[in-house]
Amino acid sequence: MTGLLEVRVTSVRAAVEAAQGGADRLWLARPDPAGDLSPWPEDVAQVRQAVSVELRVLLRLRDGYSTDGGEATRLRGLIWAFQEAGADGFGLGFLNGHGQVDLEVVGALIGEGDWPWSFDQALDCALDRDQAWAALSALPRLDTVMTAGSARGLEHGLDRLIEEVGRPGADLMMAAGGLTVEQVPWLARAGLRRFHVGDGGRPSASLEADQVAAWRRLIDAEVARASSRRGH
Repeated sequence: MTGLLEVRVTSVRAAVEAAQGGADRLWLARPDPAGDLSPWPEDVAQVRQAVSVELRVLLRLRDGYSTDGGEATRLRGLIWAFQEAGADGFGLGFLNGHGQVDLEVVGALIGEGDWPWSFDQALDCALDRDQAWAALSALPRLDTVMTAGSARGLEHGLDRLIEEVGRPGADLMMAAGGLTVEQVPWLARAGLRRFHVGDGGRPSASLEADQVAAWRRLIDAEVARASSRRGH
């Protein structure tokens, strides 16, 4: 049994390296000093032309997990442009002023589509995590929930994430937010099968295929070992 490896990329070169290294899925974003934002449609088209790996595009036009009607309207237009450029799915995550999943905005963005999507690490900033999980469980076509277990990343949220692997909906869970090689065995042993690898603080242009291949081997080995122990 193998795990799912998603790799964050911000350039065509990084996308090619990630694909050659064995990534199952790419998470395409545009780096910004305040945090990742949506790429330009032409970036999506260039990456799509270069690789055939599943391509998931970030939907966010400003820092943070709050938004308003104006941004949501612009994002709806971008969804169409990104699909035309070759996006297979999208990543998004918004909270309202009460720290809850913003069902109004999320519903407006996903309502007219037929594509798969990820709820990104907004979950880790929700005021009531159990309530947020319940809200997400009712949303259509959601196939991934990215989480570190803590707004401060996996370094602080690992124990919570391991505890949550057994909860309803945990099959959607993807470890994200500063994943390290030391954490993979613990997460795989708990039953987690999806992993998001960022650039570890390096410019995305420095990403190399052998780095991704090393993640691929580690994740698959640990998932297979954990599955064998469980008798699956």
